[in-house]
Amino acid sequence: MLNTAKNMLFLLLLFFNSNAVFSEENPKLSFTPYEPQKVIFDFYFDHPEKINSALYWIRSLITPLMDAPYNFAPEFMDIKVMIHGTEIVALTKKNYQRFKPAVERIKYYHALGIQFKVCSIAAHDFGYVDADFYDFVEIVPSAMTELVHWQMQGYGLITPKIYDKKLSTKEIR
Repeated sequence: MLNTAKNMLFLLLLFFNSNAVFSEENPKLSFTPYEPQKVIFDFYFDHPEKINSALYWIRSLITPLMDAPYNFAPEFMDIKVMIHGTEIVALTKKNYQRFKPAVERIKYYHALGIQFKVCSIAAHDFGYVDADFYDFVEIVPSAMTELVHWQMQGYGLITPKIYDKKLSTKEIR
């Protein structure tokens, strides 16, 4: 419980201090003239807890775009998340308490317009039916065909690589 509270505090501090990096005078910081983004994330992890780290990848995409100088409103970003690994268990209602921080962040992102999709093949492999998932989850026939479809529509593919951190930043800096 204490670890979860620490993680949430860290998350809040990181989120609210993210503007500081971009707002300070920094002559080496180059603002690429980004356009509104069309992205599909491919979540397929070997451990369900890795969904927590993967959600930071979404934050790392949207936060700079919502901040100055871009100031994109979330509705101008078209973001989809394809889920088909062990992390699928985090999107089932029965596992809410186990994955509460992740589910609450996913709900927040969904409120911003980000779509969360689950592969029906993976759901079947885990023994789940449509009713096991939250209402905001869209069930699609296949993760593979979904990923190809959206890439053919011009969406950039982002596949988070989540590794177990063995050393602290202080130790390796």
